[in-house]
Amino acid sequence: MIQMNSPCMLVTTLVCALLGATATATTTATATATAQEGLRPDILLADFEGSDYGDWTTTGQAFGSAPAQGTHLGQMQVSGYVGNGLVNSFYGGDGATGTLTSPPFVIERRFLSFLIGGGGYAGTTCVNLLRDGEAVRTATGPNTTPGGSEALQAWAWDLQDLQGQRLNLQVVDARTGGWGHINLDHVVLTDLQPKIPERPGVQRRELLLNRRFLLLPVRSGARSTRVDLRIDGKAVRQFDIELASTEQEISFWSFLDLGEFHGQQADLELSSSTAEAAALIRLADEVPTPPDLYDEALRPQLRFSQRIGWNNDPNGLVYADGEWHLYFQHNPYGWKWGNMHWGHAVSRDLVHWQQLPIAIYNRQHGDWAFSGGAVVDEENTSGWQSGENAVIVASWTSTGRGECLAYSNNGGRTFTEYDGNPVVQHSGRDPKIIWYAPGNHWVMVVYSQVEGKATLAFHSSPDLQHWTHTSNLEGYYECPELFELPVDGNAEDTRWVVFAADAQYALGKFDGRVFTPLHQGKHRLHYGSYYASQTFSNAPDGRRIQFGWARINMPDMHFNQAFSIAHDLSLRTTADGVRLHAEPVPEIESLREQTQSLPRQVLTPEDPLVLPVKGELFDVRARFALGDATTVGIDLGGNRVLYDVAAQKLGEAALAPIAGEIEIRILLDRPMLEIIGNRGRVYLTNPREHRGEVKEISAFAEGGRAELLEFEAHRLRSIWR
Repeated sequence: MIQMNSPCMLVTTLVCALLGATATATTTATATATAQEGLRPDILLADFEGSDYGDWTTTGQAFGSAPAQGTHLGQMQVSGYVGNGLVNSFYGGDGATGTLTSPPFVIERRFLSFLIGGGGYAGTTCVNLLRDGEAVRTATGPNTTPGGSEALQAWAWDLQDLQGQRLNLQVVDARTGGWGHINLDHVVLTDLQPKIPERPGVQRRELLLNRRFLLLPVRSGARSTRVDLRIDGKAVRQFDIELASTEQEISFWSFLDLGEFHGQQADLELSSSTAEAAALIRLADEVPTPPDLYDEALRPQLRFSQRIGWNNDPNGLVYADGEWHLYFQHNPYGWKWGNMHWGHAVSRDLVHWQQLPIAIYNRQHGDWAFSGGAVVDEENTSGWQSGENAVIVASWTSTGRGECLAYSNNGGRTFTEYDGNPVVQHSGRDPKIIWYAPGNHWVMVVYSQVEGKATLAFHSSPDLQHWTHTSNLEGYYECPELFELPVDGNAEDTRWVVFAADAQYALGKFDGRVFTPLHQGKHRLHYGSYYASQTFSNAPDGRRIQFGWARINMPDMHFNQAFSIAHDLSLRTTADGVRLHAEPVPEIESLREQTQSLPRQVLTPEDPLVLPVKGELFDVRARFALGDATTVGIDLGGNRVLYDVAAQKLGEAALAPIAGEIEIRILLDRPMLEIIGNRGRVYLTNPREHRGEVKEISAFAEGGRAELLEFEAHRLRSIWR
């Protein structure tokens, strides 16, 4: 039992606590009241009336060395606490941070009630119930806006699922600035069902989950609302959303898949919301489908994009049983970054994609499912395989815990968390796991901060569960990749590649534990709006296929951002040495529906060569002998792609001619274009400035004469047809 901070070891009833009464009830009165109701007496865990925190431990400066005696200097008047003392992390102002953690205690009653105040910031001004260091319940203060009240308010958790377990209570202040503090008082274990007063701006609804989806109306730019869906008192889904308050305000409908909770009773709580917004939320068996779905003005037509919401990094790229799996960082509840889940799509041909339900949800609010990879455990080294097909194992960063694993025995549709998570804890993120065949073990490469330096950390494991740190490589940041490729297709001559989110890479040797670069410095492959790529694990025929995040905003759409087209990687010898090349996968050619071309001829500044076309999706290729021209390029309906001969640059990318020639390939999509120079020597991803139908595509030269050696344009059809 926790050592009490008051000489009175007796307890008040929960009713007294919720009414804000002073702690004057006697043991006899409490025992009599609870006995009359058939309930066990309450257990007062802490009332913070002592001269110090007793057995509670502190870090940082925010909590001082003892409970506060009410309001701190410079703070608004604090009220709603019991007695004279309370936890108040405004000690020294909102700039201070720290934690206050209780010793372990046993859950011996159904509910844990307390009074809470301060800032309403999940994960940074909060109270957490910890089991082995992991938060199994969390609550925040009620305030986030100027003019709020410093009154503590009653709160409680239903702990039926945690009976008999030993846990800790932790008070967290990790925020500076306005409302960057947290208040706590009168922590009580009780069997009495708490009646929690409504907080201002908090809406609650009871729901019978008898439909497949919970529909949520989004208004982009609205004030953020915290959503908590609880079943039997336990939060099963937590996220933020910009809720619309009226039908007319709705930008799009988001949805929460309730399939795994079908038939259960749930409580829905919305913080910082209005009754009007809460009333718009409804259960349904189908998701509203806009009439122009997948044909919107900025919808990519040559590459996958999510139905609604935000995407960023591709995650968990893996090939298994005839399917290409694209998992991705996804906010299904808004147009902007946030609420990181693992979205999921599959393809049989790397061109046509089907979006599936979310594969990995966040553990709780503030503990998001960040980036990572996936592998097929062909030899069942983990022991997790339960069916005929090899198990798919996902690795990702839990922002609240560390590097975690989950496994799927149903074709990557759903995952079961490994109960030994996290497998690696450090200051970093984005684990990528590969099988190192010569050593018969797994390798994890993950971004890690070591003594303030950005590094890649290498770990090894025989079974995916137990990991040993082996080395570090300085100078690399997030979303690392590690793979081996032959040079010029020669399987007897290979290099290992370390590749990071910024598309900079190094070639070297790897012995399963240490990566040794062959040269100083880094090389670069991708340019423009391209970031955080990943390659497919387990790809057939030795292919190394890469996907990247195309960082392109889609204003006024109900989805945002995009992905690159899948591209094949290879190592080729150049005048500068061995370098990576990236070319669109040949499968994209299956979308060609009409081809036009021109024969070899001279280009002069006065006479561009024009292909009359009609469409908005094209695959265009031109090869130029540069002659004495200062610039050559291609114009696709006003979108000009230029090669600067003197600077030897294709757009922003350095690109040297080969025997006086330059080859340019362009994939034109509705919101963007991808530009490939010299058969993959450089790869650019750019937003499309001039949109709409293209009626002509021209090749041109400026400042002198050039020769157009090849010129062809393939009109493409949409992948959504």
